Amino acid sequence: MKCIIQEYCLSLPHATEDFPFDDKVWTGKVYNKIFILMDIFADETAMNLKCDPDYAEELRAQYDCIKPGWHMNKKHWNTIAYNPSEIDLKFLKELIQHSYDLVLNSVPKKIREAHD
Repeated sequence: MKCIIQEYCLSLPHATEDFPFDDKVWTGKVYNKIFILMDIFADETAMNLKCDPDYAEELRAQYDCIKPGWHMNKKHWNTIAYNPSEIDLKFLKELIQHSYDLVLNSVPKKIREAHD
Protein backbone atom coordinates (compact mmCIF):
# COMPACT_ATOMS: atom_id res chain seq x y z
CA MET A 1 0.00 0.00 0.00
CA LYS A 2 2.82 2.44 0.82
CA CYS A 3 4.22 2.09 -2.69
CA ILE A 4 0.83 2.96 -4.16
CA ILE A 5 0.67 6.06 -1.98
CA GLN A 6 4.21 7.10 -2.92
CA GLU A 7 3.52 6.56 -6.62
CA TYR A 8 0.33 8.63 -6.41
CA CYS A 9 2.12 11.48 -4.62
CA LEU A 10 4.93 11.51 -7.15
CA SER A 11 2.43 11.62 -10.03
CA LEU A 12 1.31 15.08 -8.88
CA PRO A 13 2.86 18.04 -10.75
CA HIS A 14 6.22 19.20 -9.37
CA ALA A 15 6.14 16.57 -6.60
CA THR A 16 9.43 15.20 -5.32
CA GLU A 17 10.44 12.83 -2.55
CA ASP A 18 12.99 13.16 0.22
CA PHE A 19 14.19 11.67 3.51
CA PRO A 20 15.00 14.90 5.40
CA PHE A 21 14.80 13.47 8.92
CA ASP A 22 16.21 9.93 8.75
CA ASP A 23 16.29 6.85 6.53
CA LYS A 24 12.72 5.77 7.24
CA VAL A 25 10.52 8.89 7.19
CA TRP A 26 9.63 9.48 3.56
CA THR A 27 8.25 12.87 2.56
CA GLY A 28 6.41 14.03 -0.50
CA LYS A 29 7.13 17.65 -1.34
CA VAL A 30 5.96 20.27 -3.80
CA TYR A 31 8.41 23.12 -4.44
CA ASN A 32 10.44 21.77 -1.50
CA LYS A 33 7.51 22.04 0.96
CA ILE A 34 6.22 18.87 2.63
CA PHE A 35 2.65 17.74 1.94
CA ILE A 36 2.95 14.17 3.25
CA LEU A 37 5.15 12.30 5.73
CA MET A 38 5.14 8.53 6.11
CA ASP A 39 7.31 5.98 7.92
CA ILE A 40 7.91 3.53 5.10
CA PHE A 41 9.18 0.77 7.41
CA ALA A 42 6.39 0.80 10.01
CA ASP A 43 4.02 -2.17 10.05
CA GLU A 44 1.03 0.17 9.92
CA THR A 45 0.36 2.39 6.92
CA ALA A 46 0.03 5.81 8.49
CA MET A 47 0.79 9.27 7.20
CA ASN A 48 0.63 12.92 8.16
CA LEU A 49 -1.26 15.17 5.76
CA LYS A 50 -1.83 18.90 5.84
CA CYS A 51 -5.49 19.85 6.17
CA ASP A 52 -7.70 22.90 6.38
CA PRO A 53 -8.33 23.37 10.14
CA ASP A 54 -12.14 23.21 9.95
CA TYR A 55 -12.06 20.21 7.64
CA ALA A 56 -9.49 18.55 9.91
CA GLU A 57 -11.89 18.78 12.86
CA GLU A 58 -14.72 17.42 10.74
CA LEU A 59 -12.64 14.45 9.58
CA ARG A 60 -11.47 13.64 13.11
CA ALA A 61 -15.06 13.60 14.34
CA GLN A 62 -16.18 11.36 11.49
CA TYR A 63 -13.32 8.81 11.26
CA ASP A 64 -11.64 6.93 14.09
CA CYS A 65 -8.50 6.45 11.99
CA ILE A 66 -7.91 10.21 11.62
CA LYS A 67 -6.23 11.95 14.56
CA PRO A 68 -4.45 15.26 15.13
CA GLY A 69 -1.07 15.28 13.41
CA TRP A 70 1.55 13.34 15.37
CA HIS A 71 4.61 15.56 15.98
CA MET A 72 3.00 18.26 13.80
CA ASN A 73 0.91 21.39 14.26
CA LYS A 74 -2.33 19.72 15.33
CA LYS A 75 -4.45 22.52 13.93
CA HIS A 76 -3.13 22.08 10.38
CA TRP A 77 -2.08 18.42 10.16
CA ASN A 78 -3.84 15.07 10.53
CA THR A 79 -2.38 11.62 11.03
CA ILE A 80 -4.26 9.00 9.07
CA ALA A 81 -3.79 5.38 10.08
CA TYR A 82 -4.97 3.86 6.83
CA ASN A 83 -7.78 1.40 7.40
CA PRO A 84 -9.45 0.22 4.17
CA SER A 85 -12.60 -0.75 6.06
CA GLU A 86 -13.00 2.89 7.13
CA ILE A 87 -11.39 4.89 4.30
CA ASP A 88 -11.09 3.62 0.75
CA LEU A 89 -8.15 4.38 -1.50
CA LYS A 90 -10.13 6.88 -3.57
CA PHE A 91 -10.91 8.98 -0.49
CA LEU A 92 -7.33 8.68 0.76
CA LYS A 93 -6.14 10.07 -2.59
CA GLU A 94 -8.60 12.96 -2.16
CA LEU A 95 -7.08 13.72 1.26
CA ILE A 96 -3.58 13.61 -0.24
CA GLN A 97 -4.71 15.92 -3.05
CA HIS A 98 -6.18 18.31 -0.46
CA SER A 99 -2.86 18.38 1.39
CA TYR A 100 -0.92 18.88 -1.84
CA ASP A 101 -3.23 21.72 -2.93
CA LEU A 102 -2.92 23.52 0.42
CA VAL A 103 0.87 23.37 0.28
CA LEU A 104 1.02 24.27 -3.41
CA ASN A 105 -1.20 27.30 -2.84
CA SER A 106 1.09 28.48 -0.02
CA VAL A 107 4.07 28.66 -2.40
CA PRO A 108 4.50 32.20 -3.73
CA LYS A 109 3.34 32.61 -7.32
CA LYS A 110 6.76 33.97 -8.28
CA ILE A 111 8.42 30.69 -7.25
CA ARG A 112 5.81 28.56 -9.02
CA GLU A 113 6.13 30.56 -12.23
CA ALA A 114 9.94 30.29 -12.13
CA HIS A 115 9.63 26.47 -12.26
CA ASP A 116 6.93 26.25 -14.94
